[in-house]
Amino acid sequence: MRFLPLLAAGAALFAPAAAFAHPHIFAEARLEVVAGEDGTVSELRNVWRFDEMFSASVVMDFDKNSNAQLDPDELAEVGRTVLESLEEFDYYTSITEDGKTVKVAKPDAINVDYKDGQLLMFFTVKPGEAMPLKGKLTFGVYDPTMYASMDFASDDDLVAVGDRFSACKRAVVRPDADEVLAQNQDSLTDAFFNDPSGTDMTKLFATRLEMTC
Repeated sequence: MRFLPLLAAGAALFAPAAAFAHPHIFAEARLEVVAGEDGTVSELRNVWRFDEMFSASVVMDFDKNSNAQLDPDELAEVGRTVLESLEEFDYYTSITEDGKTVKVAKPDAINVDYKDGQLLMFFTVKPGEAMPLKGKLTFGVYDPTMYASMDFASDDDLVAVGDRFSACKRAVVRPDADEVLAQNQDSLTDAFFNDPSGTDMTKLFATRLEMTC
C-alpha cells in the first residue's frame, strides 16, 4: 500500500487508516521551545527528518519532470501540501498548560529539503493563545493517528531556548508503554486499537518536554 494515497490530492500528509494501529512512516524530530522576553512561550521550532522509504515515495509523487530528485519548485509544492493537510492535526505539535491543551496557530510556511535520500521539513509554530511561563508546561511532537512515528533520538533534541526558562525545571519524559497501558487499561478500549484517529490517547505514549515554572 502506498504511503501517500492522499498526499498528492492535498488531503493529508500521512493518510490515517483505521486498520493500521502502528506506524508506517518514521521520522527523527527536533523541537526547540523559545521563550520571549515578555515571559511567554513565543514559538516552537520543528525539524523533521523522514525515513528513506517514505522520502522516496514523496519523490515519486512530486517529481513532475522525472529527473529523480525534487527541484525547488517541487519542494515548495510538498511544503504547501503539508501546510494545508496537517492543519487539522495541529502540525503534530502538542502543547499543554497545567493539563489543558493549547492549540497552535497555522505556520507561515513549511520549508522542505531533500538530502542524502531523506526528506527534511523545517517550520515554526506559535501557541494559539498567550502562554505565560508559569505552572506545568509540556511540549511534544506526535501523530494522533499513529500512522507516523515521530522520534527524538536524544533528550538533547528537546530544547528550551531563552533566558526566561532559567527559572524553570526541565525534564524530558519518555513514557514506558507497559506502564501507560497498565495505568489506563480502562480507557484503552477496542475502539482505540481499531480506530486510533478517533481518540486522543496516543499522546500518553509520546516523548515530551516538561517545564515547571
